[in-house]
Amino acid sequence: MSGAEPSTAPAAGAIELARRIREREVSARTTVERTLADIAQRNPDSNAFTLVTGARALAQADSIDNAIAEGRTLPPLAGVPFAVKNLFDIAGEVTTAGSRVNRTLPAAAGDAVLVERLTQAGAVLVGALNMDEYAYGFSTENSHDGPARNPHDRRCIAGGSSGGSAAAIADGLVPLTLGTDTNGSIRVPSSLCGIFGLKPTYGRLSRRGSFPFVTSLDHVGPFAGTLEDLALCYDLMQGPDPLDPACAQQPAQPVGDSLALGIGGLRIARLGGYFEAFSGPVARQAVTLACDALGVTRHYEWPMAAAGRAAAFIITGAEGGALHLANLRQRYDEFEPLSRDRFIAGCLTPAAWYQRAQRVRAVYAREVARSFRDADIFLTAATPTTAHPIGTETIDINGQAMPARPSMGVLTQPVSCIGLPVLAAPVPVPGQLPIAIQIIAAPWRERDAFRVAAALVRAGVCRAPQRPTL
Repeated sequence: MSGAEPSTAPAAGAIELARRIREREVSARTTVERTLADIAQRNPDSNAFTLVTGARALAQADSIDNAIAEGRTLPPLAGVPFAVKNLFDIAGEVTTAGSRVNRTLPAAAGDAVLVERLTQAGAVLVGALNMDEYAYGFSTENSHDGPARNPHDRRCIAGGSSGGSAAAIADGLVPLTLGTDTNGSIRVPSSLCGIFGLKPTYGRLSRRGSFPFVTSLDHVGPFAGTLEDLALCYDLMQGPDPLDPACAQQPAQPVGDSLALGIGGLRIARLGGYFEAFSGPVARQAVTLACDALGVTRHYEWPMAAAGRAAAFIITGAEGGALHLANLRQRYDEFEPLSRDRFIAGCLTPAAWYQRAQRVRAVYAREVARSFRDADIFLTAATPTTAHPIGTETIDINGQAMPARPSMGVLTQPVSCIGLPVLAAPVPVPGQLPIAIQIIAAPWRERDAFRVAAALVRAGVCRAPQRPTL
């Protein structure tokens, strides 16, 4: 399916917008008021937002304007609007996680750690974003809140489970958002909406204050319309969190200064085998464009990729089902059918299967770790195809009919289940809806992924769609 880019003027990214506010070209309040007006006008079409925090946003904007008037030093994102997937806690709001069941929970007592860190950096929270129920899906076809729609073709999915997070940026509503990625939920919507997204190394960012899905696989990370914005947002959220047992207790490793380093010394390979078999023609073309720009000629295979994905399916179902077992027994009819049956299947997974899946995952992780002796970066597509129409049940991948919703994660699951850092970078293919590549680095080597993405941006191969003016 082909589609044209939005016929709107380009917008300032987060860094440029912060500069304008800091230099008094525009006030923080005017910026936030315009953002809220844009959401009111366009969200009925995109359905990216499920909650708007207007009063909070305006109060923070006024505080920033007062600081400017008093000549105080501003934090780096002062006045920049952002929004978060509706499974991050927002003080005073109910964290629904895209579900009906959670709507009876009490409001959150405080912000999630990452929301708190971005707020401390001056960013202004304007709302929460649409998602698959409890993050179990790749399409954000949510029967409670309605589907998130792809800004490039509103008949199509935005991807999931962080679909609203990607659609909000692609539609020009905000320059920064947060999402989560268990099996591909940052990279899939980044690909289908044509923006940048980062799944950091497992444990790199604090998950405290985000509603869990699969404890052993859950990641949190940012989306942005520019690589520079993505790097800054990520850097501002880094740092240990002693109250999150999954968060690595190590100093931040900033990536912003890596964007100008070039790729000298990095060994880059294209993933073949399984990853080529499940990449459709447009996906393969995007990877080829990137490889040609970087001079990549080497192919590499991860022979256990299919087994890794199978293990991820079992672990996801078993842990997710166990988390929701009590509510499945007591409030069965309130679950969305698309996720309910998968949770029930997970509850019925034999313990021996789960244990075997974790063993396979460990063996697979060791195999992939050995591959980094031969390369520093691996490239492959982020999704097998571009976005398909909402309600699609099957898609064609190289002549093979496959179930649409789970198959959008066929290329991301074998990577996320072993916790590797991955940067999703949009590579436009002429005449096609957006698609992205995955830039996969060794654990804790996010800087390498950003170096490669920056080289692709400089080469003109990698870019996100233009957004409306804020």
